[in-house]
Amino acid sequence: MTAPAPALRTGSAAGRGTLLAAILASGMVFLDSTVVNVALPRLGAELGATVAGLQWTVNGYLLMLAAFVLLGGALGDRFGRRRIFLLGVVWFAAASLLCGLAQDTGQLIAARVLQGAGGALLTPGSLSVLQASFHPDDRAKAIGTWSGLSGVSTALGPLLGGYLIDTLSWRWIFFINLPLAVAVVLAALRWVPESRDENVSRTGRRRFDVTGALLGALGLGGITYALIDAPARGPRSPTVLAAVLVGVAAAAAFVWLERRRGEGAMLPTTIFSSRLFSVLNVFTVVVYAALGGFTFFLAVYLQNVLGWSALRTGLATVPMTVLLLLGSARAGALSARIGPRLPLTVGPVIAAAGLLLLRAVGPGASYWTDVLPGVVLFGAGLTLVVAPLTASVLAAVADRFAGVASGFNNAASRAGGLLAVAALPLLVGLSGTGYEQKADLTHAYRGALAWCAGLLLAGAVLAAVLVHRPPRQAPGGQPCHSLPASTPPDRK
Repeated sequence: MTAPAPALRTGSAAGRGTLLAAILASGMVFLDSTVVNVALPRLGAELGATVAGLQWTVNGYLLMLAAFVLLGGALGDRFGRRRIFLLGVVWFAAASLLCGLAQDTGQLIAARVLQGAGGALLTPGSLSVLQASFHPDDRAKAIGTWSGLSGVSTALGPLLGGYLIDTLSWRWIFFINLPLAVAVVLAALRWVPESRDENVSRTGRRRFDVTGALLGALGLGGITYALIDAPARGPRSPTVLAAVLVGVAAAAAFVWLERRRGEGAMLPTTIFSSRLFSVLNVFTVVVYAALGGFTFFLAVYLQNVLGWSALRTGLATVPMTVLLLLGSARAGALSARIGPRLPLTVGPVIAAAGLLLLRAVGPGASYWTDVLPGVVLFGAGLTLVVAPLTASVLAAVADRFAGVASGFNNAASRAGGLLAVAALPLLVGLSGTGYEQKADLTHAYRGALAWCAGLLLAGAVLAAVLVHRPPRQAPGGQPCHSLPASTPPDRK
């Protein structure tokens, strides 16, 4: 049995080293998440990818992360948080190397799936290591430092990634993870103390549910495959119908299994006895679906229709990230005073207005007068949503379920992006190599942004009607999910 982890102080060498390891690891993940969409036109052209290939490049990663992030946290609790954190870092780096070496779309998608599995081990570990290692008096400061500096890496991601894509190759957005991973491993081995949940270590029962995770992945994967494959094969093809059947059956089996296992499940279904928790997670899926669809189409459209460089495309959404970094704490404080209903209603409406402005962007558009206003409106609306949503999700359940509630909301945000990237090309009629044809892509882009704006307005109605009572606010207001830059979330 492992002894309790020492109580680190932020001013000590070990405390600074532990923070360094967590920040660099998160930065490694955030860097990829903010630039993969920006790289899609380049890697698509070089590898001869279809729209489906681009979709799976994004969704292979999101699928694994959404399905296994809860299991990754449980593995750390049982086998040691530093051990699983290090495994995730090494796994993520190895998969990144395979991504960079990929010679065709199939190889890249397979590597991205592996990268998502590594991310599912790494993402919960970076925060849980801080939570378990620092003295209670320094814990908030450590997490705040991690959050702030990780946010800086998110903001810098498009700048660095766009530069690498334009000057070297899209492959370097993956290769750059290797030196970062080496630094994380060295820092973790030197300074990060081991810790685990001794109750889980002794009983092995609480939220350690491999079968549930596999069923969840199969459910999401079957539905995603059907949505992506339908444009090429037709919605009534045997392959598509079989994928739908497998996905729905696996999802139903997942629900049945989790209900049967009770509080020993990866996802105790008792948390859904809170209507507010259930409503807020539906809201999360809807809003993050809009975000995922928007960022997928915008990056390809700006490069393939407007002719912008990867660097300029990456920089286009930086104001959105800056608004989130500067305004989320204030939005959280506002929600604590007046309750979450108003921010969660007004925020999506403002964001939808931004998307409707961006629908009109066309060839010859000016960034300052045509693109920036829509990006700022979208970022302002999202800023009103992220922190109040997180605090409300955590406040809607009992304290003992805070970890699983945060993890499920994290997975819900990724599932929203996953399903949007899978479904929107089908809904707007984009398939094959249509993303390389300006007329086809323009039609699809405008249709996709209209769908995304509709999703945001549906979220606003949901919040206005069903989010009635202001819940108690979670301490710290740390987001369960990502503060995005140019792709769907990968943070917290």
